[in-house]
Amino acid sequence: METRRQVINFGAGPAKIPPSVMLEAQKELVDYSGLGFSVLEMSHRSSEFSKIINRAENLLRDLLNIPENYKVLLLQGGGTGQFSAIPLNLIGLKEGRCADYIVTGAWSAKAAKEAEKYAKVSIVHPKLASYTQIPDPSSWHLNPEASYVYYCANETVHGVEFDLVPDVKGAVLVCDMSSNFLSKPVDVSKFGVIFAGAQKNIGCAGVTVVIVREDLLGFALKACPAVLDYKIQAGNGSLYNTPPCFSIYIMELVLDWIKNNGGSTSMEKLSLMKSQMIYDIIDESHGFYVCPVEIKSRSKMNIPFRIGNAKGDDILEKKFLDKAAELGMISLKGHRSVGGIRASLYNAVTVEEVQKLSTFMRNFLQMH
Repeated sequence: METRRQVINFGAGPAKIPPSVMLEAQKELVDYSGLGFSVLEMSHRSSEFSKIINRAENLLRDLLNIPENYKVLLLQGGGTGQFSAIPLNLIGLKEGRCADYIVTGAWSAKAAKEAEKYAKVSIVHPKLASYTQIPDPSSWHLNPEASYVYYCANETVHGVEFDLVPDVKGAVLVCDMSSNFLSKPVDVSKFGVIFAGAQKNIGCAGVTVVIVREDLLGFALKACPAVLDYKIQAGNGSLYNTPPCFSIYIMELVLDWIKNNGGSTSMEKLSLMKSQMIYDIIDESHGFYVCPVEIKSRSKMNIPFRIGNAKGDDILEKKFLDKAAELGMISLKGHRSVGGIRASLYNAVTVEEVQKLSTFMRNFLQMH
């Protein structure tokens, strides 16, 4: 048998999964728990799968201290599906059908555009010249008649992250936490809805976690598809339609791994350590490495930067990516819309792996 190539995956998502989880899934792939068949073949109505999905929900509730008056849904459609599901479920909370959006990057911008199909959308702050900061809350103009206020906690493409929970004056707060979910503790009681695709910090692509307060159920528009209707999905325990069974199984294993490694508090300490290692090199490089994001808005999950100058030197950046790949560090190319380099430091990326990247960055700086 050929030896597997050892690589470090700094991809933004689908992202690295803990090796122990991969090995467990490999071991159980064709024979789950001695049953003689795979989770891939398992009926979603079976008692065996009920144990998997119930344990996944219980782990989520435990890791996030989710209050009893919140439903946990495990759905399909990714975060993009929730761009539609949010207005379809919540815009009917008030007669005016208005929604407030805080737009800080590509994903919140896409969410706002999608919501315009169903609601009157207001961007609560002056338009940003570039996605490099969180707009000053003193500049926000919240509409008291808005059904909800929406934001993205961490913008994967642009590397902008909120370091606070927005004060929305008692309004229903909705948050896309896809790329920093379970990377730090969260007070769920401050939110009406939290959603997160699994493929960054808690598993593989295919399942999206939706945490919704019970009093917000039952307001879906008539046009809302049943598979996106929170009340219907909650009433059926996320089993209204066939769920992404294998993705939920992988998520259960990852959640167990997070719990066994100290939970969200431990993940936060590690993410602070990992991200600081890279930001320190950028800040000490005298402009050789340039991160466009203002310091207080920098993401701990996704670090975008240019090489050579603020606009990036194409030749140097290609040399950097080629040499990194040669050293086994992959998926460092920036998003196609912004270019440059991007290092994603999700929960499964270890301190030792980030140290390898930081050493390479220092060596590359010295050489060029």
